[in-house]
Amino acid sequence: MTATVTAQEAFRAAYENRYTWDEDFPGYRAHLTVTQGDERYTGEVEVKADYTVTVTGFSDGTVQESVYNQMRDIVTHRKQGNFEKSHGKNQFSFGETDASGAIAIDVKGDAMGSNYKIRGTEICQVSRVMGPVAFTINTEESLDTGSGYIAVKYNAIFKDPKTDTLKGKRDFTETYVELGGYYLPSQQTVEAIAAGGEKTFTDFSFTNLELLA
Repeated sequence: MTATVTAQEAFRAAYENRYTWDEDFPGYRAHLTVTQGDERYTGEVEVKADYTVTVTGFSDGTVQESVYNQMRDIVTHRKQGNFEKSHGKNQFSFGETDASGAIAIDVKGDAMGSNYKIRGTEICQVSRVMGPVAFTINTEESLDTGSGYIAVKYNAIFKDPKTDTLKGKRDFTETYVELGGYYLPSQQTVEAIAAGGEKTFTDFSFTNLELLA
């Protein structure tokens, strides 16, 4: 990183390079099939223009709630963000560069103790503490849409912030399709590994995607 670029400028460039839906985003709906082991559930999901999520049709209430939370997470990453509003009061400084070439961005003033790593103009790691859980998200692969990047292979590691004890890990793989100028999720596979080593595979397959009028 050249000395002419500050840590804030470098982080802002990566932050603003994330792919987000624009102000004309109309919303969309899709049919969703959730598969976990021998269990299979189907239903409908809808994301409105204001990013509110509706999930219907699933026979199991717990599954439907889980799908709702998963959709909320997906939508959160596609929302346009305001850098000044989110990070304007924070102080940024460069940390170490790791073996992959990723540069640590240390942050002061963030309420959740967030720290980051950037590689080029992409945020490749987010570390944060939320109550009794500390988590780190590492991006392994991303999709260049031409209008920003989308993380398509990443993992989330959860630990006890006091003892650093592993509480679990999740590996995510996602695919996207372009529809009417918008990139929408078409599949998400999640491998969850519990603290004891137990593994659970869940597949979310989105079909019949259509933009709302």
